[in-house]
Amino acid sequence: MPPKIDSGDTAFVLGCTALVLLMSPGLAFFYGGLVRRKSVLNTMMMTFASMAVVGVLWILVGYSLAFSPGNAVVGGLSWVGLSGVGAEPNPDYAATVPHASFMLFQAMFAIITPALISGAIVERMKFSTYLVFIALWSLFVYAPVAHWVWSPEGFLHKLGALDFAGGTVVHINAGIAALVAAKVLGPRKGHGKQPMPPHNVPFALLGAGLLWFGWLGFNGGSALGANAAAVVAFVATFAAAASAGLVWALLDVRAHGKVTGVGLASGIVAGLVGITPASGYVGPLAALTIGALSSLVAFASVRLLPKRLGVDDSLDVFGVHGMAGLFGSVVTGVFASLAVNPAGADGFLYGTANAKLVGVQLVASFVPLLWSGAFTFGVLKLLGATMGLRVDAHAEAEGLDLAENNEAAYGDGIPSGKVIPSSQLTS
Repeated sequence: MPPKIDSGDTAFVLGCTALVLLMSPGLAFFYGGLVRRKSVLNTMMMTFASMAVVGVLWILVGYSLAFSPGNAVVGGLSWVGLSGVGAEPNPDYAATVPHASFMLFQAMFAIITPALISGAIVERMKFSTYLVFIALWSLFVYAPVAHWVWSPEGFLHKLGALDFAGGTVVHINAGIAALVAAKVLGPRKGHGKQPMPPHNVPFALLGAGLLWFGWLGFNGGSALGANAAAVVAFVATFAAAASAGLVWALLDVRAHGKVTGVGLASGIVAGLVGITPASGYVGPLAALTIGALSSLVAFASVRLLPKRLGVDDSLDVFGVHGMAGLFGSVVTGVFASLAVNPAGADGFLYGTANAKLVGVQLVASFVPLLWSGAFTFGVLKLLGATMGLRVDAHAEAEGLDLAENNEAAYGDGIPSGKVIPSSQLTS
Protein backbone atom coordinates (compact mmCIF):
# COMPACT_ATOMS: atom_id res chain seq x y z
CA MET A 1 0.00 0.00 0.00
CA PRO A 2 1.54 3.35 -1.03
CA PRO A 3 2.17 6.03 1.63
CA LYS A 4 -0.79 8.29 2.26
CA ILE A 5 -0.63 11.89 3.43
CA ASP A 6 -2.25 12.58 6.79
CA SER A 7 -3.51 16.16 7.06
CA GLY A 8 -3.12 16.21 10.85
CA ASP A 9 0.49 15.03 10.71
CA THR A 10 1.23 17.53 7.95
CA ALA A 11 -0.26 20.43 9.90
CA PHE A 12 1.71 19.36 12.98
CA VAL A 13 5.03 19.18 11.12
CA LEU A 14 4.45 22.54 9.43
CA GLY A 15 3.60 24.12 12.78
CA CYS A 16 6.72 22.66 14.36
CA THR A 17 8.75 23.95 11.40
CA ALA A 18 7.57 27.46 12.21
CA LEU A 19 8.46 26.95 15.88
CA VAL A 20 11.99 25.85 14.99
CA LEU A 21 12.41 28.80 12.62
CA LEU A 22 11.55 31.10 15.53
CA MET A 23 14.43 29.60 17.48
CA SER A 24 16.94 31.38 15.24
CA PRO A 25 15.69 34.90 16.11
CA GLY A 26 15.49 33.63 19.69
CA LEU A 27 19.16 32.65 19.51
CA ALA A 28 19.95 36.08 18.06
CA PHE A 29 18.35 37.79 21.07
CA PHE A 30 19.99 35.36 23.49
CA TYR A 31 23.47 35.94 22.07
CA GLY A 32 22.86 39.64 21.39
CA GLY A 33 22.01 40.35 25.00
CA LEU A 34 25.16 38.66 26.26
CA VAL A 35 27.69 40.77 24.31
CA ARG A 36 28.74 44.39 24.72
CA ARG A 37 26.45 47.02 23.22
CA LYS A 38 28.96 48.00 20.54
CA SER A 39 28.68 44.56 18.88
CA VAL A 40 25.08 43.51 19.55
CA LEU A 41 23.86 44.12 16.01
CA ASN A 42 26.77 42.25 14.45
CA THR A 43 26.19 39.34 16.84
CA MET A 44 22.50 39.12 15.99
CA MET A 45 23.23 39.40 12.28
CA MET A 46 25.46 36.33 12.45
CA THR A 47 22.36 34.27 13.19
CA PHE A 48 20.16 36.02 10.62
CA ALA A 49 22.91 35.59 8.02
CA SER A 50 22.84 31.85 8.66
CA MET A 51 19.12 31.87 7.92
CA ALA A 52 19.89 33.34 4.50
CA VAL A 53 23.14 31.61 3.53
CA VAL A 54 22.35 28.12 4.81
CA GLY A 55 18.73 28.40 3.73
CA VAL A 56 19.76 28.89 0.10
CA LEU A 57 22.45 26.20 0.23
CA TRP A 58 20.03 23.72 1.78
CA ILE A 59 17.66 24.07 -1.17
CA LEU A 60 20.43 23.94 -3.76
CA VAL A 61 22.53 21.05 -2.50
CA GLY A 62 22.62 20.68 1.31
CA TYR A 63 19.41 18.67 1.64
CA SER A 64 20.53 16.28 -1.08
CA LEU A 65 23.89 15.70 0.61
CA ALA A 66 22.20 15.04 3.93
CA PHE A 67 19.24 12.87 2.99
CA SER A 68 19.23 11.68 -0.63
CA PRO A 69 20.30 8.11 -1.50
CA GLY A 70 24.09 7.86 -1.51
CA ASN A 71 26.39 5.77 0.65
CA ALA A 72 27.22 5.31 4.32
CA VAL A 73 29.06 8.65 4.51
CA VAL A 74 27.15 11.18 2.42
CA GLY A 75 24.04 11.50 0.30
CA GLY A 76 24.11 11.82 -3.45
CA LEU A 77 23.05 14.60 -5.78
CA SER A 78 19.71 13.23 -6.94
CA TRP A 79 17.78 15.85 -4.94
CA VAL A 80 19.87 18.89 -5.95
CA GLY A 81 17.64 21.94 -6.29
CA LEU A 82 14.93 19.85 -4.59
CA SER A 83 14.46 17.79 -7.73
CA GLY A 84 11.93 15.10 -6.87
CA VAL A 85 11.18 16.64 -3.47
CA GLY A 86 7.52 17.55 -3.62
CA ALA A 87 4.07 16.63 -2.36
CA GLU A 88 4.54 12.86 -2.29
CA PRO A 89 5.70 11.36 1.01
CA ASN A 90 9.08 9.68 1.33
CA PRO A 91 8.58 6.56 3.47
CA ASP A 92 12.27 6.43 4.42
CA TYR A 93 11.78 9.58 6.51
CA ALA A 94 8.12 10.49 7.01
CA ALA A 95 5.43 8.33 5.45
CA THR A 96 2.43 10.56 6.25
CA VAL A 97 3.61 14.05 5.29
CA PRO A 98 4.75 15.55 1.98
CA HIS A 99 8.44 15.11 1.31
CA ALA A 100 8.81 18.88 0.95
CA SER A 101 7.50 19.43 4.48
CA PHE A 102 10.12 17.06 5.90
CA MET A 103 12.80 18.90 3.91
CA LEU A 104 11.65 22.26 5.28
CA PHE A 105 11.56 21.00 8.86
CA GLN A 106 15.12 19.76 8.49
CA ALA A 107 16.17 23.08 6.96
CA MET A 108 15.53 24.80 10.29
CA PHE A 109 18.01 22.47 12.00
CA ALA A 110 20.60 23.10 9.30
CA ILE A 111 20.19 26.87 9.77
CA ILE A 112 20.49 27.12 13.54
CA THR A 113 23.45 24.73 13.92
CA PRO A 114 26.18 26.92 12.36
CA ALA A 115 24.56 29.95 13.98
CA LEU A 116 25.25 28.36 17.38
CA ILE A 117 28.97 28.46 16.60
CA SER A 118 28.91 32.24 16.32
CA GLY A 119 28.54 32.64 20.09
CA ALA A 120 32.17 31.56 20.57
CA ILE A 121 33.66 34.02 18.06
CA VAL A 122 31.61 37.18 18.53
CA GLU A 123 33.16 40.66 18.78
CA ARG A 124 36.24 39.83 16.76
CA MET A 125 35.59 37.81 13.56
CA LYS A 126 35.31 39.39 10.11
CA PHE A 127 31.73 39.14 8.91
CA SER A 128 32.70 38.25 5.33
CA THR A 129 34.91 35.39 6.52
CA TYR A 130 32.16 34.17 8.82
CA LEU A 131 29.76 33.93 5.88
CA VAL A 132 32.19 31.79 3.88
CA PHE A 133 32.94 29.66 6.93
CA ILE A 134 29.31 28.79 7.70
CA ALA A 135 28.66 28.02 4.03
CA LEU A 136 31.53 25.53 3.90
CA TRP A 137 30.79 24.11 7.34
CA SER A 138 27.14 23.48 6.53
CA LEU A 139 28.05 21.53 3.39
CA PHE A 140 31.07 19.57 4.64
CA VAL A 141 30.20 19.04 8.30
CA TYR A 142 26.50 19.45 9.00
CA ALA A 143 25.16 17.65 5.92
CA PRO A 144 27.41 14.56 6.22
CA VAL A 145 26.84 14.20 9.98
CA ALA A 146 23.07 14.47 9.46
CA HIS A 147 23.42 11.70 6.89
CA TRP A 148 25.46 9.51 9.25
CA VAL A 149 22.86 9.74 12.00
CA TRP A 150 19.46 10.15 10.32
CA SER A 151 19.71 8.57 6.88
CA PRO A 152 18.86 4.85 6.69
CA GLU A 153 22.19 4.47 4.84
CA GLY A 154 24.24 6.36 7.43
CA PHE A 155 26.84 4.28 9.23
CA LEU A 156 25.94 5.61 12.70
CA HIS A 157 22.26 4.98 12.01
CA LYS A 158 23.08 1.39 11.04
CA LEU A 159 25.16 1.06 14.19
CA GLY A 160 21.98 1.70 16.19
CA ALA A 161 22.72 5.22 17.43
CA LEU A 162 19.78 7.09 18.96
CA ASP A 163 19.48 10.82 18.35
CA PHE A 164 15.85 11.79 18.37
CA ALA A 165 16.23 15.48 17.57
CA GLY A 166 19.88 16.46 17.14
CA GLY A 167 22.02 16.08 20.24
CA THR A 168 24.84 14.78 18.06
CA VAL A 169 23.97 16.39 14.73
CA VAL A 170 23.34 19.85 16.18
CA HIS A 171 24.85 20.37 19.61
CA ILE A 172 27.98 18.23 19.74
CA ASN A 173 28.70 19.17 16.15
CA ALA A 174 28.40 22.92 16.79
CA GLY A 175 29.89 22.80 20.29
CA ILE A 176 33.26 21.37 19.28
CA ALA A 177 33.39 23.66 16.23
CA ALA A 178 32.83 26.62 18.55
CA LEU A 179 35.68 25.55 20.84
CA VAL A 180 38.10 25.08 17.95
CA ALA A 181 37.07 28.35 16.31
CA ALA A 182 37.57 30.28 19.55
CA LYS A 183 41.03 28.74 19.92
CA VAL A 184 42.06 29.54 16.34
CA LEU A 185 40.80 33.13 16.50
CA GLY A 186 42.32 33.87 19.88
CA PRO A 187 40.74 35.89 22.68
CA ARG A 188 39.04 39.25 22.48
CA LYS A 189 41.26 42.23 23.23
CA GLY A 190 41.32 42.73 26.98
CA HIS A 191 39.78 39.35 27.73
CA GLY A 192 40.60 38.39 31.31
CA LYS A 193 41.91 41.88 32.04
CA GLN A 194 38.81 44.04 31.75
CA PRO A 195 35.14 43.31 32.51
CA MET A 196 32.95 42.35 29.55
CA PRO A 197 29.49 42.07 31.13
CA PRO A 198 26.30 41.40 29.13
CA HIS A 199 24.84 44.69 27.94
CA ASN A 200 21.16 43.63 27.96
CA VAL A 201 20.12 40.74 30.19
CA PRO A 202 16.41 41.14 29.28
CA PHE A 203 17.42 40.39 25.66
CA ALA A 204 19.06 37.18 26.85
CA LEU A 205 15.99 36.19 28.87
CA LEU A 206 13.71 36.93 25.91
CA GLY A 207 15.97 34.81 23.72
CA ALA A 208 15.94 31.93 26.19
CA GLY A 209 12.15 32.10 26.35
CA LEU A 210 11.85 31.98 22.57
CA LEU A 211 14.29 29.08 22.45
CA TRP A 212 12.27 27.13 25.02
CA PHE A 213 9.07 27.84 23.08
CA GLY A 214 10.61 26.85 19.75
CA TRP A 215 12.37 23.82 21.23
CA LEU A 216 9.01 22.14 21.76
CA GLY A 217 8.76 22.05 17.98
CA PHE A 218 12.46 21.18 17.63
CA ASN A 219 12.06 18.01 19.68
CA GLY A 220 8.35 17.30 19.34
CA GLY A 221 8.35 17.82 15.59
CA SER A 222 11.07 15.19 15.24
CA ALA A 223 8.32 12.60 15.78
CA LEU A 224 7.19 13.72 12.29
CA GLY A 225 3.54 13.34 13.17
CA ALA A 226 0.89 14.20 15.74
CA ASN A 227 1.44 10.97 17.62
CA ALA A 228 2.45 9.47 20.95
CA ALA A 229 6.17 10.04 20.35
CA ALA A 230 5.50 13.75 19.84
CA VAL A 231 3.71 13.93 23.19
CA VAL A 232 6.60 12.11 24.87
CA ALA A 233 9.06 14.60 23.36
CA PHE A 234 6.97 17.65 24.33
CA VAL A 235 6.71 16.49 27.95
CA ALA A 236 10.40 15.55 28.17
CA THR A 237 11.48 18.88 26.67
CA PHE A 238 9.45 20.92 29.14
CA ALA A 239 10.49 18.81 32.12
CA ALA A 240 14.20 18.89 31.36
CA ALA A 241 14.29 22.65 30.80
CA ALA A 242 12.42 23.31 34.05
CA SER A 243 14.65 21.07 36.16
CA ALA A 244 17.82 22.42 34.54
CA GLY A 245 16.81 26.02 35.17
CA LEU A 246 16.09 25.21 38.81
CA VAL A 247 19.42 23.43 39.30
CA TRP A 248 21.42 26.30 37.75
CA ALA A 249 19.54 28.77 39.97
CA LEU A 250 20.51 26.76 43.05
CA LEU A 251 24.11 26.57 41.86
CA ASP A 252 24.04 30.33 41.31
CA VAL A 253 22.91 30.88 44.90
CA ARG A 254 25.68 28.64 46.17
CA ALA A 255 28.33 30.37 44.04
CA HIS A 256 27.17 34.00 44.17
CA GLY A 257 24.51 34.20 46.86
CA LYS A 258 21.80 35.20 44.35
CA VAL A 259 19.98 33.89 41.31
CA THR A 260 21.07 35.68 38.13
CA GLY A 261 19.09 36.15 34.94
CA VAL A 262 21.96 34.97 32.78
CA GLY A 263 22.38 31.89 34.96
CA LEU A 264 18.71 30.96 34.86
CA ALA A 265 18.61 31.41 31.08
CA SER A 266 21.80 29.37 30.64
CA GLY A 267 20.41 26.57 32.79
CA ILE A 268 17.21 26.37 30.77
CA VAL A 269 19.19 26.17 27.53
CA ALA A 270 21.52 23.52 28.97
CA GLY A 271 18.53 21.37 29.90
CA LEU A 272 17.04 21.76 26.44
CA VAL A 273 20.34 20.74 24.89
CA GLY A 274 20.78 17.74 27.18
CA ILE A 275 17.33 16.28 26.58
CA THR A 276 17.37 16.70 22.79
CA PRO A 277 18.81 13.30 21.80
CA ALA A 278 16.69 11.44 24.36
CA SER A 279 13.50 13.47 24.11
CA GLY A 280 11.43 10.91 22.22
CA TYR A 281 12.75 7.90 24.14
CA VAL A 282 12.35 8.76 27.84
CA GLY A 283 9.59 9.40 30.33
CA PRO A 284 9.12 12.53 32.48
CA LEU A 285 11.15 11.39 35.51
CA ALA A 286 14.09 10.46 33.32
CA ALA A 287 13.73 13.85 31.58
CA LEU A 288 13.83 15.68 34.91
CA THR A 289 17.00 13.77 35.78
CA ILE A 290 18.70 14.40 32.44
CA GLY A 291 17.83 18.09 32.61
CA ALA A 292 19.17 18.48 36.14
CA LEU A 293 22.40 16.63 35.40
CA SER A 294 22.90 18.48 32.10
CA SER A 295 22.67 21.76 33.98
CA LEU A 296 25.26 20.57 36.49
CA VAL A 297 27.60 19.44 33.69
CA ALA A 298 27.22 22.72 31.80
CA PHE A 299 27.66 24.84 34.94
CA ALA A 300 30.90 23.07 35.83
CA SER A 301 32.12 23.23 32.22
CA VAL A 302 31.48 26.97 31.93
CA ARG A 303 33.37 27.66 35.15
CA LEU A 304 36.32 25.34 34.57
CA LEU A 305 36.98 24.60 30.90
CA PRO A 306 37.75 28.02 29.37
CA LYS A 307 40.62 28.70 31.78
CA ARG A 308 42.00 25.16 31.60
CA LEU A 309 41.81 25.07 27.81
CA GLY A 310 43.05 28.64 27.39
CA VAL A 311 40.22 29.79 25.12
CA ASP A 312 37.85 32.74 24.99
CA ASP A 313 34.62 30.91 24.18
CA SER A 314 32.80 34.21 24.45
CA LEU A 315 29.28 32.96 25.20
CA ASP A 316 30.17 29.51 26.53
CA VAL A 317 28.95 27.61 23.48
CA PHE A 318 31.12 24.57 24.15
CA GLY A 319 30.25 24.45 27.84
CA VAL A 320 26.49 24.70 27.32
CA HIS A 321 25.95 23.09 23.92
CA GLY A 322 29.00 20.87 23.48
CA MET A 323 29.23 19.39 26.95
CA ALA A 324 25.50 19.20 27.72
CA GLY A 325 24.97 17.74 24.25
CA LEU A 326 27.71 15.16 24.79
CA PHE A 327 26.29 14.24 28.18
CA GLY A 328 22.75 13.96 26.85
CA SER A 329 23.82 11.83 23.92
CA VAL A 330 25.68 9.34 26.09
CA VAL A 331 23.02 9.05 28.80
CA THR A 332 20.40 8.40 26.15
CA GLY A 333 22.02 4.99 26.17
CA VAL A 334 21.19 4.75 29.86
CA PHE A 335 17.63 6.09 30.05
CA ALA A 336 16.07 5.14 26.68
CA SER A 337 13.06 2.87 27.08
CA LEU A 338 11.19 0.66 24.64
CA ALA A 339 8.13 1.02 26.87
CA VAL A 340 8.17 4.75 26.12
CA ASN A 341 8.95 4.43 22.42
CA PRO A 342 8.94 1.04 20.68
CA ALA A 343 10.98 2.57 17.84
CA GLY A 344 13.92 3.14 20.18
CA ALA A 345 15.78 0.72 22.44
CA ASP A 346 16.19 -0.16 26.09
CA GLY A 347 19.09 1.55 27.79
CA PHE A 348 21.46 0.36 30.49
CA LEU A 349 18.96 1.32 33.21
CA TYR A 350 16.73 -1.54 32.04
CA GLY A 351 19.36 -4.25 32.20
CA THR A 352 23.11 -4.68 32.04
CA ALA A 353 22.66 -6.56 28.77
CA ASN A 354 21.85 -3.19 27.23
CA ALA A 355 25.25 -1.72 28.07
CA LYS A 356 26.16 -1.97 24.39
CA LEU A 357 23.85 0.97 23.68
CA VAL A 358 26.01 3.21 25.87
CA GLY A 359 29.02 2.20 23.78
CA VAL A 360 27.12 2.93 20.58
CA GLN A 361 26.17 6.36 21.91
CA LEU A 362 29.80 7.07 22.79
CA VAL A 363 30.90 6.22 19.25
CA ALA A 364 28.06 8.26 17.76
CA SER A 365 29.09 11.23 19.90
CA PHE A 366 32.85 11.23 19.41
CA VAL A 367 33.07 10.42 15.68
CA PRO A 368 31.18 13.60 14.67
CA LEU A 369 33.08 15.54 17.34
CA LEU A 370 36.40 14.57 15.78
CA TRP A 371 35.28 15.31 12.22
CA SER A 372 33.71 18.66 13.09
CA GLY A 373 36.74 19.73 15.11
CA ALA A 374 39.23 18.71 12.43
CA PHE A 375 37.34 20.34 9.56
CA THR A 376 36.76 23.53 11.55
CA PHE A 377 40.45 23.82 12.35
CA GLY A 378 41.52 23.18 8.76
CA VAL A 379 39.04 25.48 7.05
CA LEU A 380 39.65 28.35 9.48
CA LYS A 381 43.39 28.08 8.93
CA LEU A 382 42.76 28.21 5.18
CA LEU A 383 40.42 31.18 5.44
CA GLY A 384 42.85 32.92 7.76
CA ALA A 385 45.60 32.60 5.16
CA THR A 386 43.37 33.86 2.33
CA MET A 387 40.68 36.18 3.69
CA GLY A 388 41.84 36.85 7.23
CA LEU A 389 39.83 35.86 10.29
CA ARG A 390 39.88 38.83 12.63
CA VAL A 391 39.03 42.47 12.33
CA ASP A 392 41.88 44.84 13.14
CA ALA A 393 42.46 46.26 16.61
CA HIS A 394 40.79 49.59 15.79
CA ALA A 395 37.63 47.89 14.53
CA GLU A 396 37.48 45.65 17.58
CA ALA A 397 37.81 48.64 19.88
CA GLU A 398 35.19 50.60 17.93
CA GLY A 399 32.79 47.69 17.93
CA LEU A 400 31.75 45.43 15.08
CA ASP A 401 28.34 47.04 14.63
CA LEU A 402 29.92 50.08 13.05
CA ALA A 403 33.15 48.57 11.80
CA GLU A 404 31.63 45.57 10.02
CA ASN A 405 27.99 46.45 9.40
CA ASN A 406 27.99 50.26 9.22
CA GLU A 407 25.06 50.55 11.59
CA ALA A 408 24.51 51.41 15.23
CA ALA A 409 22.23 49.27 17.36
CA TYR A 410 21.29 52.15 19.63
CA GLY A 411 20.95 55.83 18.73
CA ASP A 412 22.44 57.46 15.65
CA GLY A 413 26.09 56.66 16.18
CA ILE A 414 27.98 57.13 12.93
CA PRO A 415 31.40 55.55 12.43
CA SER A 416 34.31 57.88 11.85
CA GLY A 417 35.03 58.31 8.15
CA LYS A 418 31.84 56.54 7.07
CA VAL A 419 28.42 57.74 6.02
CA ILE A 420 25.24 55.91 6.86
CA PRO A 421 22.55 56.46 4.21
CA SER A 422 19.66 58.58 5.47
CA SER A 423 17.24 55.76 4.69
CA GLN A 424 18.89 53.73 7.45
CA LEU A 425 18.61 56.42 10.10
CA THR A 426 15.56 56.79 12.32
CA SER A 427 14.06 60.16 13.06
